[in-house]
Amino acid sequence: MSNRERHSGAVTLRGSVTRSSTADQALLDSRGRPDWKTKDAWRTLRILSEFVEGFETMADLPPSVSVFGSARSAENSAECRLGYELGGALARAGYAVITGGGPGVMEAANKGVAEAGGLSVGLGIELPFEQGLNDWVELGIDFRYFFVRKTMFVKYAQGFVVLPGGYGTMDELFEALTLVQTRKVTQFPVVLMGTSYWGGLIDWLRTTMLGEGKISKEDLDLMMLTDDVDEAVNHIVNTSETAP
Repeated sequence: MSNRERHSGAVTLRGSVTRSSTADQALLDSRGRPDWKTKDAWRTLRILSEFVEGFETMADLPPSVSVFGSARSAENSAECRLGYELGGALARAGYAVITGGGPGVMEAANKGVAEAGGLSVGLGIELPFEQGLNDWVELGIDFRYFFVRKTMFVKYAQGFVVLPGGYGTMDELFEALTLVQTRKVTQFPVVLMGTSYWGGLIDWLRTTMLGEGKISKEDLDLMMLTDDVDEAVNHIVNTSETAP
């Protein structure tokens, strides 16, 4: 039997029944879809069920912080060491830690909080290159739809910490900044950790985006840049609406 394995919500697929497409792809790809009127209407029930599952599972979480970073980072990398230290510090400050549940920085943060006695949460996602939840996740949910998962990251967190990462990390960062800028969420600290990694982005935001009037100076103040774990945690404690 093939060792291929995919998770699609509560369903595990192996061998010949493993699909190459994902639920998100089926929802968003409208090419050659004459049946979209019927299938998309029924698909809303599956989407609703994911929201219900997420809300039910996470409603009783203690104050939590969502931590983002690359799944591709090596275990001994600087950002993984930083993620591990951050997870432990957040646990000692009374926070649970929510990650995407994957490897790399996410696993490091989950390990740090678990070993420090805090609650380690992982929100997985169905992807063509299946990863699965890392072994340090104590409370895990697998989602089919990115937008449902992203809602859970924001709804149940008192702040974001963003370590070096790729497109997915950038997506979460700018979604959080947009929600704070537009006052969809208030008192929501966003911390960037890794000054050498994020410094160029901050410079571009300041010189180009602010320089051309696309954002205001106050918008740059919506995030904090640091390499210091204690400084990051103290900022979250002092800025978030709900502290432990």
